[in-house]
Amino acid sequence: MKILGLDEAGRGCVLGPLVVGAFCCTDEDLEEVVRSGATDSKKLSKKKRQEILKKLPSLGQTHRLEVSPKQIDDGNLNTLEEGCFINLILHFKPDIVYIDAPTHPRGIPALQQRLEMAIRKQGMNLPKWIIEPKADLNYPVVGAASIVAKVHRDSIIAALGDVGSGYPSDPKTRNWLKGFIDRNESFPSCVRTRWGTISDLRQQRLL
Repeated sequence: MKILGLDEAGRGCVLGPLVVGAFCCTDEDLEEVVRSGATDSKKLSKKKRQEILKKLPSLGQTHRLEVSPKQIDDGNLNTLEEGCFINLILHFKPDIVYIDAPTHPRGIPALQQRLEMAIRKQGMNLPKWIIEPKADLNYPVVGAASIVAKVHRDSIIAALGDVGSGYPSDPKTRNWLKGFIDRNESFPSCVRTRWGTISDLRQQRLL
C-alpha cells in the first residue's frame, strides 16, 4: 500500500517561493520512517532536518514543487497550493494521502471535495484522505514531507543573503524590504509584492 505525505513551507512568508514537499513510501516502510525521527520540521534544528533528509531516499520517494513569488502575486495562494497537491497525488498515485491542512478545520471538507473532483477528471482512483491540522507533528510521513519542503526553501532564502527568515514579523526581513522603499528601488523577484507587509511598510514611510 502506497502512502503519501504532503506539506508546505513558506506559505506565510513575504520572501521566496511556497514549496510543497512530498514523501511517499509503502506501509511496510512506515516503522523505519518513524525511527528516522521525521516530524514537524519547525520542531527540529537545521542540522537534524538535514540528517533526516539524507535518510529519506532509502525509505521512500521524495519530491517537491515550487510556486514562485510572481505566481503568488498574480494568482490565488490557496488555488496554487491545491494545484501542487493535485500534481503530486497524480504523480505518486497513492492509496492513502496525509495532508497537513492548509485551512481551518471547517474548510477541510470543501478542500477534499476540490481535490477529489480534480483527480476524478484525470481518471485516477480516489485515495483515502487524512487531512488534519498538525499532521506534520502527528504523522511521520507528513513530517518527512515537511522536512523536504523546509530544507529546500531555507536554502533558497539563505542564498538571498542577510535577509532574515523571510517572514513578515522578522525585523531583519522588514528592514531589508524597507531599504528598497527608502531608496525608491524596485523589489527583486524574490519578494511577494502584493503581500500586506509591503503596503504597511510603504504607509509607514509616508507617516
